[in-house]
Amino acid sequence: MNLFTNKTLGILLAAFAINCANIVCVSGQSPVETNDPTADFKPAFEGQTRVAGVKTKTPLDISIINGKLENPWAISVLPNGGFLITQKQGTMVILTADGKLSKKITGLPKVDASGQGGLLDVTLDPDFAKNRMVYWAYSEPQDKGVLLAIAKGKLSADETRIENQKVIYRATPAHTGKLQYGSRIVFDKNGNLFVSTGERSDREIRIQAQYLNSSLGKILHLTTDGKPVPNGPFAGKADARPEIYAYGLRNPDGLAINPQTGDLWEAEFGPRGGDEVNIIKPGKNYGWPIITYGIEYSGKKVGDGIQQKEGMEQPVYYWNPVISPGSMAFYNSNVIPEWKGNLFVAGLSGSHISRLVIKDNKIVGEERLLAGKGERFRDLVEKDGVFYVVTDNGNLYRIAKK
Repeated sequence: MNLFTNKTLGILLAAFAINCANIVCVSGQSPVETNDPTADFKPAFEGQTRVAGVKTKTPLDISIINGKLENPWAISVLPNGGFLITQKQGTMVILTADGKLSKKITGLPKVDASGQGGLLDVTLDPDFAKNRMVYWAYSEPQDKGVLLAIAKGKLSADETRIENQKVIYRATPAHTGKLQYGSRIVFDKNGNLFVSTGERSDREIRIQAQYLNSSLGKILHLTTDGKPVPNGPFAGKADARPEIYAYGLRNPDGLAINPQTGDLWEAEFGPRGGDEVNIIKPGKNYGWPIITYGIEYSGKKVGDGIQQKEGMEQPVYYWNPVISPGSMAFYNSNVIPEWKGNLFVAGLSGSHISRLVIKDNKIVGEERLLAGKGERFRDLVEKDGVFYVVTDNGNLYRIAKK
């Protein structure tokens, strides 16, 4: 006896087709996002959003090893296993490997900590064990407005101060707004810096993400002295800054190099909807604010309300509604084999860490970790198979194999 009439079966198949129209459906694995999208845009290709959910099988040991940080923004692991952490109001702290406060570093440049500003990213020189050089980003007050500054200096032997501090780059023009600085700093294989800059949010300035004579809304490629890396994609082009590597970005707070391929990956905040993950290629235009999978906070369309345009790159993946990607890191260890090569994105408003499974430079699976903790996950770093994550609540999490 047939349980379904042909009509009933047709209805069920149609419903399945609708549910799977904009996602990758895998039997028994529903997407982790269950809320309605902010805007009902169609993705450019299958798997660009709401891919099938995955679940970590390895038992995990998750603990808070320090709960007394003051608005931590970025974390780097020192050669001895300790941590160097920036705090939004303008200080750095050094913790021991087990999370205990060791030193507090003051005497850093004045920051404008209002809005989304403050003492932001921090990165150690690849030869830090020998030269003790530290690079950091911060929002620097100007006579008229604020800008993103990149500085460097030497961590003193007693770990209480940064010596010979020098600003090596300023992302201009300055702006009176206090939002969307970007600021991530990543070293390439040649010892040069990739730096992400935000477009500063406001409508009157964000179009500068499309301008090649502006530092805003870009990925920059700089030497350790803040000069353009030679032979960049816009070197020698009139009215273009030679340090620009890629452009058309909104607020890129995530930046990491895939250790398996050498590709530079980026994550950025969309407006209302449309958070993105991109693979950054030299000279490419990533579209903001011309194309986007988000809408204005008011509910109106952004610009012409388009998601695709010739000459502008599509995100590898996007979220709608947003998770607010604060940072990203690849897992490059065999300690948890199922995580090897996966990309982890720290979510602020999403209050979780997104694990993205990658195959052939496409996202094929997504998992939400630490959801339900009520945390805004700000930055994360992997060391020897263990993730360390700082949150806006002042916690330092350790995520390891049990």
